[in-house]
Amino acid sequence: MNATPLVGAVIHRREGTIMIVRDLSAVKTVEWGNGVSRRFLLEADGLGYTVTDTIVRAGTSSRMEYKRHLEACYCIAGRGEVIDAGGKTHAIEPGTLYALDRNEPHSLIASRDEDLRLVCVFSPALTGDEHHDLDSERFSQY
Repeated sequence: MNATPLVGAVIHRREGTIMIVRDLSAVKTVEWGNGVSRRFLLEADGLGYTVTDTIVRAGTSSRMEYKRHLEACYCIAGRGEVIDAGGKTHAIEPGTLYALDRNEPHSLIASRDEDLRLVCVFSPALTGDEHHDLDSERFSQY
């Protein structure tokens, strides 16, 4: 790993191994369209994947399609639903994971009553500044 860590990262080096330890207060936070994405690991970290702590604002609906990334999301708080490319609705609640293995378009909907909080993994890694254009009639892509 030869990347420059983000500010606030603690890098532990021991016998040729590296460990990144990063606190929520030190990560890059991006307004992605209908919430915020706190990006713990990015392309510059050299691991090949991104881990985020993502908030989806209550009452929002996001039409998304990742053309260059595979995505898996694990719900840790709140409720909502994801609608797959075939139109099937899947409930999302704490303890639920959904994964998209073929870059499928999908809609993510947070409940009207509470924010949805997801831990997400993207592969390959995000550069860090990606955000969605949710005003279009098309699925937002990056």
